[in-house]
Amino acid sequence: MPTLVLIRHGQSLWNLENRFTGWVDVPLTKQGEEEAARAGDRIKDLTFDVAYTSALRRAQSTLQIILATQGWMDVPVIRDQALNERHYGDLQGLNKDDLRKQYGEDQVKIWRRSYATPPPNGEALKDTAARTLPFFERCILGDIRQGKDVLVVAHGNSNRSIVMRLDNLSEEEVLELNLETGIPLVYSLDQDGKVLGKEIR
Repeated sequence: MPTLVLIRHGQSLWNLENRFTGWVDVPLTKQGEEEAARAGDRIKDLTFDVAYTSALRRAQSTLQIILATQGWMDVPVIRDQALNERHYGDLQGLNKDDLRKQYGEDQVKIWRRSYATPPPNGEALKDTAARTLPFFERCILGDIRQGKDVLVVAHGNSNRSIVMRLDNLSEEEVLELNLETGIPLVYSLDQDGKVLGKEIR
């Protein structure tokens, strides 16, 4: 049965600085590079036929470290903007704690986690899902249906939209879903994309 592994990129510079990042193309920190290497070690028992990542370098760098540490450099890589992080609009570059002081914890949580409420001039999770999930269904599940094992290294919210689809989460349940940097989610699927098992490594 095919395996799908989802990994959020390692810690980025703006993760460290507690800033909303979105589509700003910031690099990994040293810790982020180490998280990527550990993620590779956690899935070293697996093999992959294809890997997907976003158009942003923090995800691409994480994927390259994983592939390099495990000697998987012959795995073809597909990069697509559909897997980019949520666009945080006017919040990009701003410190989350500063925004909590200005707007309150509840408002910032809604901007960060809610399904339907976007930050000013940015995307809600439903908007991210609207570009991520058609790509997931067409390309990633297309490979799964051919029996391929697939690795996806993307972002907190593009991966949240995929997990929401795979785990059948409601809009309320996805509010509490937080994906840690560099932690593999390993799904066993049938060739129709139905989840048979899930493991967090």
